[in-house]
Amino acid sequence: MNREQDLKEAILTNGNIPRHVAIIMDGNGRWAQRQGQPRIFGHREGVNSVREIVQIAGDIGVEYLTLYTFSKENWKRPKDEVSSLMNLLSVTVKKEAVELNRNNVRLNILGDINDLPERTRKRILSSIDLLHSNTGLTLNLALSYSSRLEILTAVKNVVNAVSAGELNLDELDEQRFSTFLYTKTMPDPDLVIRTSGEQRISNFLLWQIAYAEIFVSDTLWPEFRRLKFLEAIEAFQHRERRFGGVITKST
Repeated sequence: MNREQDLKEAILTNGNIPRHVAIIMDGNGRWAQRQGQPRIFGHREGVNSVREIVQIAGDIGVEYLTLYTFSKENWKRPKDEVSSLMNLLSVTVKKEAVELNRNNVRLNILGDINDLPERTRKRILSSIDLLHSNTGLTLNLALSYSSRLEILTAVKNVVNAVSAGELNLDELDEQRFSTFLYTKTMPDPDLVIRTSGEQRISNFLLWQIAYAEIFVSDTLWPEFRRLKFLEAIEAFQHRERRFGGVITKST
């Protein structure tokens, strides 16, 4: 039996599977440069990693998988790279929708989908509609996403709700505030994975990951496949999650 299968079985036996895993997929450009190829080559190869991670996450029982796909800040990249990324996204979503449907995966978007080119936006919405009744893994693509903007928008919506008499300010707590965020229907991430060795959050789910475990991998995203993901899950299973409290040993 190989390392991947052994690890998968050990993880399933342990049973402490994170309900929600969020991934900052980093390193496509650097991987491509090491191959002597343009950056888009790395993004294309990164799609293969996405496919593998979605599959293995569903296999082990992860309920929500959030992938940081394209940030608000990414619009500042060179126009030809942005255009290539949007075309790749459009083609990939259409191509992968059939397989996602076969695997009972539901698709959701976190971010401002109206920022996307019309062709890309329509294909994403079509795929969301195709997959909306599935009951397995929920795949969140964070697109044109900014956590600060998400929080700011939520604050504005809270103010509007209070002004309209729909919300009593004295009733506002963390749980109620969370219902104004993109992730209002799902649990906060238990585990955040960042590839390529960078140790920063990059404006990603700042409210939601307050108590998430963080796993940093030196592996560049195009090489982050099933085994690497399972190793991150195994590391998570050996963490002690205190949520600000103290764990005391029973006698």
